Formats: sequence, structure tokens, C-alpha cells
Amino acid sequence: MKRSLPLNKIDLISGPIFIITMIAEARALKNRPQREPGDLDDWTKEELSDPSLPADELIPVGYEKRDTAASLTMLVGNVVVNAAYYSALSRVSRFLFRHRVANLGKRRGSWIVAMVMWDFLYYWSHRWQHEKRIMWANHVTHHSSEHYNLSTALRQPWSGYLTSWVFFPMPLLGIPLHQTARAGQLNLLYQYWIHTEAIDRLDPVSESVLNTPSHHRVHHGANPQYLDKNYAGILITWDKLFGTFEPEVRRVKYGLTKNIKTFNPAMIGYHEMIDIGRDVRQAKGWRNKWGHVFKRPGWQPDQANASA
Repeated sequence: MKRSLPLNKIDLISGPIFIITMIAEARALKNRPQREPGDLDDWTKEELSDPSLPADELIPVGYEKRDTAASLTMLVGNVVVNAAYYSALSRVSRFLFRHRVANLGKRRGSWIVAMVMWDFLYYWSHRWQHEKRIMWANHVTHHSSEHYNLSTALRQPWSGYLTSWVFFPMPLLGIPLHQTARAGQLNLLYQYWIHTEAIDRLDPVSESVLNTPSHHRVHHGANPQYLDKNYAGILITWDKLFGTFEPEVRRVKYGLTKNIKTFNPAMIGYHEMIDIGRDVRQAKGWRNKWGHVFKRPGWQPDQANASA
């Protein structure tokens, strides 16, 4: 989910920081043993998921020039798309704020309230993007890389308008638009540094409360026990509270369950939309057409309904 905020000083500073840290990470990983993308393709589900074995050593996948270029291109497209619908989204948010049912933004500590509320809503937005195919069509972009590094954090989707509504409770509850926007910005920036294999695990206290590189590597895994886990933005507490937490044990197989094998930005951004359109066109009956759009990714009608 992208925030509704025009470029500001934090954004302008972030650009050089992204470049410097990616270069530093690439150099650090270059001097460490690395594995190849797809090295786990022949592993069985049991090998990918067996929790009884000792935790695997963290061996990075590293960088690949075409993959990194694709991720950076997706970021540029994301900024362009967000700018195009920023005005409309702002009008809706201002309307909700004018008709607010509470004034949480006027209370002491409202910045903390805004940060926690955004993080909570982000958890549900992120979770629904994995559970509803039309929303997955937006988020799948971010999971499409078979690498995991800081550039992966910048592989942002081009259909954020599908999920912006999840955050409408904030202005409706009286969180001012500037606080809502800043909370989203800071939440997103926090998540940048956790997209790395240069950091193994943090201290036990941090690992128990915060979303960390270890927790988020799990989220990007296609291993059976890692699918649809660890949706947190900043606080991993939400996953532990709502039953979606999974620790990192087995080596992570990054990417999708069926990888798209392309660096074409248009295909990265919209391949799932294309697949949804194809499935809806071929489906028999409105119930099945609806299912291909709003049920879980990978859903298929049963044989009785498919021929109805």
C-alpha cells in the first residue's frame, strides 16, 4: 500500500540513501558465499518446510543487474501512478475528515496514535492483498523477484488504488491528513531496511516485537509453511495476535509459487490482471467469474460449478 503524499524533503533525501545503501549492501554480499536463484526448485515440500531440522544457515542470493533494474523501474512507475490519483484520493480523505466521527488527532500523543493505527490497518491491507485475488493483483508485483535485497523493497506495484480505501478509517476518526500521510510514509520507509540478507537476526527483544529482516524474509518465501505469513509493517505483534506469525527456520525460496520469469516492467506490474481477465472470460456462470476476481489467489471452481 502506498501513501497519498506528494514528494517532500523526506522523499528527496530517501533517494540518495537508497542508492548508497544498495551499493553498500551489494558490496557486502559480494564477499560472502552466495546461492543461485532457483537453487531450491528441486526440494520437496518436506525439505522446504521440515521444522524439526536445525535452522538453516543464512546464505544470500545477492543482486542481479536485470532484476535490480526492473525493481527500480517499478518504483518510478509507482510514483507516476500515485501522482496521477493523488488528487482524487485527497478529496475523498478530506471529505471523510470533514465528516469525522471522532477527533483522535487533537489528543495528546496523536502522532503515536496515527503511527499505530496505520500499522494496524497496514497489517489488514497486506493480509487482504494475499487473500483476495483482485488485491493480490496489486501486491504480487512486490513478490515477483527471486532475489531478496534492498532493491526488492523498491519493487512497488502500480495499482495501489485498489487498496487505498483500507486507510479511510483514519480521517474518519479524526486523524488529520498530514498525520495520516506521514504515518504511511514512515511505515513504508521502515520496511525498506528489512529487505536484506546482509542482516541475520537481531536481539531477542527486537525480534519479539518488531518486524525484522528475518521475519520479512519469511513473508517473501514460497516455502509451504511461509506462505501468507508475517504481514507486519513495523510491529510483528499483529501477526502474533492474529495467528499469522511464522519464524525463519528453513532456507527461504524467494518469489512466487509459479515465477513469471520476466524483467519486463509492464508484465511484472499487470500479469495478474491479465490472468484474471482471461480466467473471468473463460469461466462459466457469474458465480465462477466472481470467484476468479474476489476469492483467494489460485482459487478454481469445482467441477460441478465449472460446467454450470
